[in-house]
This record gives sequence, C-alpha cells and structure tokens, in this order.
Amino acid sequence: MNFKAFTLSIAAALTLCLTGCSPQDAAPKQTTASKPSSPYEAVSSQGKGFTVGAMMSAHTVYVLFDPQCPHCGHLWEASIPLQKKVKFVWIPVAIINASSTAQGAALLAAANPTELMAAHEKSILAGTGGIAASASIAPEVAQTIKANTQLFTSLALESVPFITAKNLRTGQAVTRTGAMTTPALAEFLGVDLL
Repeated sequence: MNFKAFTLSIAAALTLCLTGCSPQDAAPKQTTASKPSSPYEAVSSQGKGFTVGAMMSAHTVYVLFDPQCPHCGHLWEASIPLQKKVKFVWIPVAIINASSTAQGAALLAAANPTELMAAHEKSILAGTGGIAASASIAPEVAQTIKANTQLFTSLALESVPFITAKNLRTGQAVTRTGAMTTPALAEFLGVDLL
C-alpha cells in the first residue's frame, strides 16, 4: 500500500469515528425471539419518543439519540430546516453517562419538547452539558428510556444518532448512523430543501 492510499484510508476511518457517539462500555448484545424484519420496522413499532416537525406528515423519520451526544446535537440542527416537511420522532436512549437518562426523561415529559430540545442541544454544542434535569424520574418514563436503550442494543448498533425512515422518493427503508448536513439529510430522506 502506498503512502497516499494509507493516508486516505486513515482519514476515512477517522471520519467514520467522528460522526457518532458510542457507549463508553459496550453493553452485552441481546437477542429477541421474534425480530422485526428491518431496523425501520423495529424502531417505528417499538421506539418511544417525542415528535417534532410536520405533525400531519405521513413521512416519519425516527432518530435514536443520546441526550449527551454532540453528534446528535449536530443532527438536530441539520433537521430544523426540514421540520416543516417531515415529522421527526426523537427517541432517547441512555448509553453515554448518567445524565443521559435524566435529560431524556425531561425531554419526554416536556410540555414543549421542540423548545426544550433546541435549548438542550444548544447547550450540548456549546460544551455546557445540556439542560438541568431532575434525577427523580417517573418510573414509566424511566422504563421507556430503558426499553429504548434495549432496542438500540438489540439492533446491534454501535453509535448514535441512528436514523431510519422511508425515503420519500424511493419508498425504501433507509438507515444511517451519524450526523449529517441538512443537504445530506434531505437527500437521505428523499425530500427537497426548498
């Protein structure tokens, strides 16, 4: 392998590493007796989150995210211009640290999750840790986040954000791990930016 090819392969590997957050300690993989036939079906039928964007849209995008993940913050920012056309369901998981569960619970319980998520992600991207959240979590909300995290694990995912949707142009289920720009997200989802 020549030096240029070696350098390009290292750069590609680093780019992949920088696009998503992974759990600090790998959770044991779990299997289920009857797995849905695709990640899209699993997430759309089992994930529980909060909805933002075009509430009446038939086009739904599901995002598994950890509230402590800055890459998830970048994806949130990239999704804002598309929220007039697409319904996003943000599904919190807790894979990074103890704050993940409390912040995910606060977002799930928020009267206006769009406003709270915007403030939270602004804080995460500024490096200030996100919203303050109570460690006292209603048992049903804690169970929701636990179930979402188990779903993440059962899909053998390694990082967040994890996005799944049906491409509007092709009708095909698509999945991707990692943040992306608004134009790339629009292309991935099959929607026009304008």
